[in-house]
Amino acid sequence: MKIRDVMTKDVQLARPGDTIQEVAARMARGDFGFVPVADGDQLIGTITDRDIAVRAVAAGAAPTATVLEYITRDPHTVLDTDDLKVVLDLMGARQIRRAPVVDKHGRVVGVVSLGDLSTRVKERYAGEALESISR
Repeated sequence: MKIRDVMTKDVQLARPGDTIQEVAARMARGDFGFVPVADGDQLIGTITDRDIAVRAVAAGAAPTATVLEYITRDPHTVLDTDDLKVVLDLMGARQIRRAPVVDKHGRVVGVVSLGDLSTRVKERYAGEALESISR
């Protein structure tokens, strides 16, 4: 099975100039906590609800601060054509729960999460990945 078969395709993207308040409000409305950040078609990072709370708000950032200041740069991505084992290995090795999915041109086409995988892969493999991530 390929990553494109399990990924979430309806992905909200943030732009470098978006404010942390705007992105946080979109997260709240959509009930998600992870947003890829792109400049044009180029993925430049990711931001999570935790990044906003811990890196930005806890440090005294104004609601008008841009997400660019608080993103995680050089995110680990997977190709939509990769086998599921690739993302399971990545998540386990890097202890991450979500990864942006890009196409062969490097454009963001989705996000794959541990939750996406847990509903589609054999329980043993998802369990092994979760155990590695949780360490």
